[in-house]
Amino acid sequence: MPRNILVGYDGSETARRAYLFAIELAACAQASVHVVSVWQLDNGADTSALMMSDNGRDRLDALRAEIAALQAAPGIQVEVGMVHGSPGDALLSYVAQHGVDHIVIGHTERGALARWLVGSTSTDVLAKAHVPVTVVR
Repeated sequence: MPRNILVGYDGSETARRAYLFAIELAACAQASVHVVSVWQLDNGADTSALMMSDNGRDRLDALRAEIAALQAAPGIQVEVGMVHGSPGDALLSYVAQHGVDHIVIGHTERGALARWLVGSTSTDVLAKAHVPVTVVR
């Protein structure tokens, strides 16, 4: 049974469903849940300044409030964090750094062109993860 469950969270409806699934799984396994949002920055000149600004703290505070509103089951430890980078790689890096042993991620249907242009985080995570992955639709 998992002990540390990661939920990739982008605020979408499928991410909310993935979070709620992870909470149910955590309740059954007496596990903790790590809710992680990836802040994907462009490689422009303002990237460093933006990462160090209060905007990052504001985004994290808003994310924490959104997750708190979804209400976890009593007794479930939920950690909320934000990482920077390419979504799939950033989530997998978090997994390695925090001892995560199960990933729950939402999947949103996109057209072929959108997948080609921006990729699919769930496909990327499924292809590279070394821990079990649950994809929620």
